[in-house]
Amino acid sequence: MFAYAGRRILATIPVMAIVALFVFSLLYIAPGDPAAIIAGDQATPADIERIRHNLGLERPFLIRFGEWSWNVIRGDLGTSIFTSLPVTALIAQRIEPTLSLMIVTLLLSIGIAVPLGVAAAWKVGTWIDSLVMGFAVLGFSVPVFVIAYLLAYVFALQLEWLPVQGYTPLANGVVPWFTNLILPSVALGTVYIALIARITRATMLEVLAQDYIKTAHAKGLSERGVLFVHALKNAAVPVVTVIGLGIALLIGGAVVTESVFVIPGLGRLTVDAILRRDYPVIQGIVLLFSFTYVLVNLGIDLAYMLLDPRIRY
Repeated sequence: MFAYAGRRILATIPVMAIVALFVFSLLYIAPGDPAAIIAGDQATPADIERIRHNLGLERPFLIRFGEWSWNVIRGDLGTSIFTSLPVTALIAQRIEPTLSLMIVTLLLSIGIAVPLGVAAAWKVGTWIDSLVMGFAVLGFSVPVFVIAYLLAYVFALQLEWLPVQGYTPLANGVVPWFTNLILPSVALGTVYIALIARITRATMLEVLAQDYIKTAHAKGLSERGVLFVHALKNAAVPVVTVIGLGIALLIGGAVVTESVFVIPGLGRLTVDAILRRDYPVIQGIVLLFSFTYVLVNLGIDLAYMLLDPRIRY
């Protein structure tokens, strides 16, 4: 067990090194002269040269990458070009809304999608199965921003049940905090729910056809016990895998969702940084999201040992 865990942890080191190299290269592979783009049309050659010096573009790539990597290891992601504030400080100011949105969306999606998938597999061929699969197809087909605008129009503008935009910190109360996150979480989680529900249904159908499930029925076990104790437990590995892979959907969708609902999180900060060509901020956020995704997948790999003790590769 410990050898497997050690191998998986060590395997993340070269992955993060490649990710760091790509993130740092964003400054060099972007079209045009980054210094000229940042300076604007009215900039003088002196202004462009000053920005180029601040970005270190006149220095060799490998030296700059080595210095940047060492600073990242020490927790220094650089300084914003436009605000002159440390990138870590900007991320710290915006991380709570994004983290809250991701957690609520994740819990909401899993809590809805897994029972839907189990119900569809249990009632395969019935109207329940057709309804769940129809929702899954619709969830994949409709873009996140369309769902977000539709929810905001119906539940915020027409019915006035929920706030249309903004974010309330958790320190101001759980109810206001959660109320502001309901619509964004549902909009962001729709495609995630559809994905998990479809995989859960497909995996459950395969497991329900196994002989030990028929044996469990023959022993007189309740339908609920067979579904959730025997079948779902053995179908957990593919479901957990797609939950981990779906984190990328949440990260990408958070940028759109935060823009629609005016949530001051990392998604909004990313959009603002891209529009300003604030490369240190872009690099810091992309590196943070990539590192988070790698850690989530590492956690999923380690969870396999608990779900299926046979996994020791």
